[in-house]
Amino acid sequence: MSLRIRMARAGTKKRPFYHIVVADSRSPRDGRFIERIGYFNPLLPKEQADRLKFDLEKAKAWLAKGATPSDRILRFLDEAGIMKREPHNNPEKAIPRKERKAMAEAKAKGAKAA
Repeated sequence: MSLRIRMARAGTKKRPFYHIVVADSRSPRDGRFIERIGYFNPLLPKEQADRLKFDLEKAKAWLAKGATPSDRILRFLDEAGIMKREPHNNPEKAIPRKERKAMAEAKAKGAKAA
């Protein structure tokens, strides 16, 4: 059984609220979970303390048992200093779509000529 520390959505339509849970990776996002270890409210400002409540001791215990965090949870753990998150680098995303398309056409044209 592979465990994940991830977020389960709660709240109403257009008012998201997330519970941080430990669940089997095969269970649905909002379905069965093993333990709830915190919550995240993205609607609150970043400087407000109630935006994120996360029991770090329980998270450490689950990580020791082999649970893997999702990307967002890994960001929270990185801020807390528990785990290190490698920065992602996608230089293609920073280029506007029209320019990417022109670059792809130029590359295809160059490959045809060669």
